[in-house]
Amino acid sequence: MTDPADPAASRTAPADELRAFALRGIPELRPGDDLAALIAGAAAERGGLENGDVVVVAQKAVSKVEGRVVALAEIEASPQAVEIATSGEQQEEPRRIQAILDESAEIVRVRPPLVISRTRHGFVCASAGVDASNTGGQERLVLLPVDPDASARALRERLRELTGRTVGVIVTDSFGRAWRTGTTDVAIGCAGIRPLVDWHGHRDSDGYVLHATTIAVADEIAGAADLVRGKLDAAPVAVVRGLDVAGDGAARELVMPRERDLFR
Repeated sequence: MTDPADPAASRTAPADELRAFALRGIPELRPGDDLAALIAGAAAERGGLENGDVVVVAQKAVSKVEGRVVALAEIEASPQAVEIATSGEQQEEPRRIQAILDESAEIVRVRPPLVISRTRHGFVCASAGVDASNTGGQERLVLLPVDPDASARALRERLRELTGRTVGVIVTDSFGRAWRTGTTDVAIGCAGIRPLVDWHGHRDSDGYVLHATTIAVADEIAGAADLVRGKLDAAPVAVVRGLDVAGDGAARELVMPRERDLFR
């Protein structure tokens, strides 16, 4: 894991150029599918993976193969879920609200039917990451992986086994931000990369010593990958090439500690 107290260990030179490309041809995923094998096959069509590549995988793909899909018919809505779903200007499916409540460790804000919550992973996000789009069938919901960092590690090891290449892996999801309109993809799981680059203690070109500059590199890679994957193009995986970000780390390092969170 990276040590933010050691800037020399986490510093990396900027890339003069990087390349990002989507991997096409990955089919609709089912529980138990070998996602790494499908990624390796799709990458082979583009010349194969290279050492140092970062393979960026949409959370939904990981959740599907890990069986993190639930049918609405299996959910019974509580009175709280019904109230949230029906008391706003826009009506929502109460069973979907119940799934959100079930996946939440803490409810942060509610403006019916919108729910902002903290997941068991520590993520503060809309709907606890529960998603009803691109689920592979109607009347189903996709939940976040139980441990996205572990999912990323498993994919990385399997890709190394299949391809002989040492790559980084990032699992991403779309998050809103408290101070900005719109969503962007962020890293919720990673392996084989340094998710943060800490420039604390270094001097800028004017000689000023940086005191609080930490770059969320994993999130920046996630955003770059999303630009080539697209939301509606059925391309859940992209490769980002040309970065020197190899290292040990986990996406949980990106979660703001509660004592430093100014928005709750």
